[in-house]
Amino acid sequence: PWNHQQQITTMIAATTISRMASSQAPKVLRLRLAGNTAQVQVKNNNYMKRYFSDKTKEAANTTAKESTSSTTATTAAKEEAKKTTWWNNTAWWGTAGAMAGWGMSGAAIYDALESSPELISLNMTGVLLVYSSLFARWAFVVKPQNLLLAGCHITNVGAQMNQLRRAVEYKKENGKDDEVDDIMKKAGATAAAGAACVLGGPMVQSALVNANLGFVSSIAAAEAGPFTVHFWAPMSKWMISGASFLELDRPTEKISLAQYTALTMTGFFFSRYALLVAPINYTLCSVNIALFGSSAWHLGRKIKADFLS
Repeated sequence: PWNHQQQITTMIAATTISRMASSQAPKVLRLRLAGNTAQVQVKNNNYMKRYFSDKTKEAANTTAKESTSSTTATTAAKEEAKKTTWWNNTAWWGTAGAMAGWGMSGAAIYDALESSPELISLNMTGVLLVYSSLFARWAFVVKPQNLLLAGCHITNVGAQMNQLRRAVEYKKENGKDDEVDDIMKKAGATAAAGAACVLGGPMVQSALVNANLGFVSSIAAAEAGPFTVHFWAPMSKWMISGASFLELDRPTEKISLAQYTALTMTGFFFSRYALLVAPINYTLCSVNIALFGSSAWHLGRKIKADFLS
């Protein structure tokens, strides 16, 4: 009876130890019922010590690797910060471009206070209205967002609307009703076309993308494609450059010094800024190079006529 009881005790102890070991380590030594309980406990304890020692070393190695990775990332960030100069600083160029834009709004306000309405170019005023409306939106959605630029374009919309009012009133007072009617018709057609594009654009874009037309579908789905403000904002600036090119021989007495100074500076700063934002906008870069050239031409003629001749 005593030997039988001892065997039962040994079996219970071995089973209990085996279950405890299995619950704490997946590869714990499987215990056999036969054998001395003390020996089994020693073997199991030694295995458990080795198992948890290995786990401790593994955890330490993982922590060391994470620490090394974090240090490397920090070092890389510091090196990248050192490489950042004014030339590739998006914030610097964005702020400079916004300040030039504020100069354009200020020029319109200044002209409204100081200049005669006969100096107002209705072609340029209409283009600037469309341009600032689109760029106010662009400044909100571009990365990084440029609220200073958005604010200047919203202000410019109001300033150009006032310029348009002054020009229309002046022409009516001088019996140029036919010219005013023509301007109003053009403005109405432009507004209708813009509304149609805004309302119908998403449906047309979705249809083209889902049609799997290869290159056409890729263009339609592009980040800066023809169904986004990233495309149309630069196109409106092409209208400004076009208006300047169409009036290369404009009399210098009708050139606004303040306005063309602001346009020249805008073209200069945005030529670089367009390559630093996301998505990168090569159309915006090219149009600002053209704007800089055409506006600088008018500005140079004005300075020569008023100050150097």
